[in-house]
Amino acid sequence: MATNILMPALSPTMTEGTLARWLKKEGEAVKAGDVIAEIETDKATMEFEAVDEGVLGKILVQDGTEGVKVNDPIGILVEEGEAVPSGDAPKAAPKQAATPESKPAAPEQPKAAPAQESKPAPAAQASGDRVFASPLAKRMAQQAGIDLSGIKGSGPNGRIVKADVEGASSAPKPAAQPQAAAPSTQPQAAAPAPAPKAPAPTITAPHTAVPNSSMRKVIARRLSESKSTVPHFYVTMDIEIDALLKLRADLNARAPKEGPGAFKLSVNDLVIKAAARVLRQYPNVNASWTDDAIIQYHDVDISVAVSIPDGLITPIIRKADQKGLAAISSEMKDLASRAKAGKLKPEEFQGGGFSISNMGMFGVKDFSAIINPPQAGILAVSAGEQRPMVKNGALAIATVMTCTLSVDHRVVDGALAAEFIAAFKKVVEDPLSLML
Repeated sequence: MATNILMPALSPTMTEGTLARWLKKEGEAVKAGDVIAEIETDKATMEFEAVDEGVLGKILVQDGTEGVKVNDPIGILVEEGEAVPSGDAPKAAPKQAATPESKPAAPEQPKAAPAQESKPAPAAQASGDRVFASPLAKRMAQQAGIDLSGIKGSGPNGRIVKADVEGASSAPKPAAQPQAAAPSTQPQAAAPAPAPKAPAPTITAPHTAVPNSSMRKVIARRLSESKSTVPHFYVTMDIEIDALLKLRADLNARAPKEGPGAFKLSVNDLVIKAAARVLRQYPNVNASWTDDAIIQYHDVDISVAVSIPDGLITPIIRKADQKGLAAISSEMKDLASRAKAGKLKPEEFQGGGFSISNMGMFGVKDFSAIINPPQAGILAVSAGEQRPMVKNGALAIATVMTCTLSVDHRVVDGALAAEFIAAFKKVVEDPLSLML
């Protein structure tokens, strides 16, 4: 039986993506686990693995197609020797085409048939609410709109297999029950009309329109939501980094230049380590807001902003407080390199309890960063520059960088934010403490 290959959701925020390219051609055999396509998500370019086996009978969405909705059919998988359906998709497609804005998830109509749901599932087939079925059987049932809980499996231990779904799809369907179809006697309020979009500005000057990528759209949406729904609060301090620069130079001079143990520390590596040390001391900053509770994370996982061609991504240094400077440096270089190549895995950029955005390499003197929800804090790090300072009543020169902590004021009060950045300043100005 032909089945649809659906556009996968490869990140929690993904609603649509770009089918970058197919790695299988029509007529090629496909096994479960084979990489069949590359998908550009709102975060990165990721490999898409097949979940069933068969033959790629037809490609519905061509290479480079943008704006493909999650769960939309992108190809058709058939069995060896099976003819490819003449339409653009298997039988389930007409139902999906009737409501283009809906995603082709399993239809809920069969669930409304109490005659079928009332039959108890065999003990060998189900455990609680879980139904045991092969991946191919699940996919076939989803596309045919069949409720697996009403099917008795003929496979080992009552497992539902392909033949069971085919038998159920050929059986006559029960008539719709009056209870499910009867209109409510209570008049229903009409659904509110969607808010009209603001008209695009009229631009008369010569210009070039650069289409927004999926990543750019998500960045715009998430930052707008963060700035409009999260009460931002900012604290700023100037931090002397002469001692930190000296420690960095000394460690780099001692580091092996080649081989597996070679490393070269950056200022950002030491900033990550310092922030991790202070986050362990202040777990109430390593936190997130929910309506029911403030979530305090047990691990210190720091998201580090990395600029890529389409926008920004934040790979994560996991358990940064437990890692040495050389390990942080090596891991950060690897993550940044793969982020720019679009090769990060979802678990490498999803999550994190705190963020760092460093624009010092661009010579930026001072800036405030927007919080990355659901995190409650982000540290903006600026460039180190020589400035006149008054020390012990005398004028002196010191290398200073300005750091601004942005916090979610629902989670972090002003006094706590001040304590945190003061502790960070103390660690950075006495960097030997990072070696303890």
